[in-house]
Amino acid sequence: MAKVKERGKYDYNFDVMAEKFERSIYGTLKGEWRLKLLKEDLQKLYEQPPLAVWDAGCGLGQMALWFAQKGHKVTCNDISYRMLQKAKAAFEEAGCDAVFHKASAQEVAQGLLAQDLVLFHAVIEWLADPLGTLEIISERVKPEGYLSLLFFNQHSFVFRSAIQGDWRLRTILDDKWYGRGSKLTPPHPQKPETIIAWLESHGYRVEVQTGIRVFHDYMNKEALAHTDTEALLAMEYRYCRQPTFRNMARYIHILAQKRIGVEGL
Repeated sequence: MAKVKERGKYDYNFDVMAEKFERSIYGTLKGEWRLKLLKEDLQKLYEQPPLAVWDAGCGLGQMALWFAQKGHKVTCNDISYRMLQKAKAAFEEAGCDAVFHKASAQEVAQGLLAQDLVLFHAVIEWLADPLGTLEIISERVKPEGYLSLLFFNQHSFVFRSAIQGDWRLRTILDDKWYGRGSKLTPPHPQKPETIIAWLESHGYRVEVQTGIRVFHDYMNKEALAHTDTEALLAMEYRYCRQPTFRNMARYIHILAQKRIGVEGL
């Protein structure tokens, strides 16, 4: 696995951080909120007759399991052995089946049939070649199928870093922030405008765009400690799909449908 200082040069493997990832992301309010909004955005697909669903970089497998519990035919992959084992254990405990691959999404895509829905959640920002890999993933989406793309927002990274100040300002001004920060700070955050332009140029129609954690991640520990959680979540919910605010959220989720008859798709 790549060393921290080499983040961004290789596709990141979360083996050594599986437990921290589980605690820091999904064992918290912010992780629960992320799953809530993702499920809302994907609800209409969840309710359809069984679909072929590929979770490309499934991590702990929460969203894949959600679909499997509804009877959808799920394929999961991850390059992290420990993350994949945790996902398998969750499926076993729930009495659900899926096809699991310990392999990169790029590898799995080579032998996978076209899918009704591809989940590509919080992966692209950890890849050495984000848009190149997105191209490969996109090829496995059926015409009229859907791509669910969740990514770490570069705008939020810049703004939050500026609020924190200190050495961060100079590294951003010099475009040298790459690889800095905590181990859970990805090296290649994406701009929503770039992602949307890419999707549209590849024959997709954006159906849903949601900002996940519009306000929460800008608040320091003291502010959070003195803030009513229900009021904060009400604020998050009110503004998470409004254009100005959603583009400043920590993560952005886009659900896009591939159009029929687009040349090269």
